Amino acid sequence: MQISFKSINLYLTREMNLAGKIKEPDPLNPKVLLWADVSYSDMEEIENTKAIPELERTLCCVLGVNIPEPRRRVLLELYVHTVLFCRESNFNREQTSVLLSIVKSMHQANTETPLNNMGHCYAYCSELLLCHSVRRPPFSISLFSSEDVTQILKYLLNTYFRHYNLYKYIFTPQVRLDMSFSYSGMPDEDPVTETVSSDGYGKKENEPETAEGEQPIEAMNTGPEVANTDPSPKSELRTIIQQEMREEMIHMSRQLEQRLKESADRLNSALTSLETNLQGKK
Repeated sequence: MQISFKSINLYLTREMNLAGKIKEPDPLNPKVLLWADVSYSDMEEIENTKAIPELERTLCCVLGVNIPEPRRRVLLELYVHTVLFCRESNFNREQTSVLLSIVKSMHQANTETPLNNMGHCYAYCSELLLCHSVRRPPFSISLFSSEDVTQILKYLLNTYFRHYNLYKYIFTPQVRLDMSFSYSGMPDEDPVTETVSSDGYGKKENEPETAEGEQPIEAMNTGPEVANTDPSPKSELRTIIQQEMREEMIHMSRQLEQRLKESADRLNSALTSLETNLQGKK
C-alpha cells in the first residue's frame, strides 16, 4: 500500500489566509544613498522638529510609513531613535539623511523574507557605510570618518541587530506547512481526502471544527491508542498516519528548538566579539 501526496503547499499568513511562497532574499547591492529618501528640505523640517510626537509625524510622511499598528509604531520608534542618535553625535544634514536611508534599506533587507539572513544584512550595512566613508566617485563618497563608522556600527549592534529576530517576527509573515494527500491502492468506496496540518493531526475535508475550549480526541488520549470503530477500510491507515505525523512533528519541534538555541548562542557570541573589537579600536 502506498501513499501518494496530492499537494504540498507552503503559504504565508498574516492578516489574510492566502496561498503563497516563501520569498528568497534579493541580491543586496550597496550604493550611495545621499538624499535618496530624505531630501534637503525634509532635513530642514526634521531639524526644526523637537517634540517626539511631531518628529514621528514628520518621519511618517517623509519615509512613507503607511503600515497598520503595531508595526507602524515599532518602525517609527526605530527612525526616531536614529534621528536622536544623529543629534547626539552632532551629525550634519547629509550624514543624518544617509543614516536614515541606511537604516531603512537594512530593515527592508531584513523583512523582505522570513528566512534568516542576518549575516547578509550585517554585510550589507557594512558595505553601505563603506560607500559613504571612502571618496571614490561615483561609487562612494567621503561622508563619515572612521570614528563615525565605528560609532554607527556600535549603535546598530546594540539596537537593531541585538533585536534582529524580534523585527523579523513582527514584520515578516508567519510560515505554515499545509499538506494534503490521497491514498492509492485503497477501495473506491467512501473516498476521503485527508489533510494533515502542521500539528500532525489529520482531518477530513468539510469536517466541522471542534467547539471552542474543547480538545480534539487525539489530544485528550494520554494512554494507549483507542481502537477506531470507523467501518471505513481507511481507518487503520488513518490511525497509522496520524501517529507517525505526531511523532515526526515532535521530533522536528525538538530539532528546531535546538537549532534556535544554537543560533541564539552564536549570535550573542558574534555580537560580543564585534563589540570587543570596536572598543579595542578606540
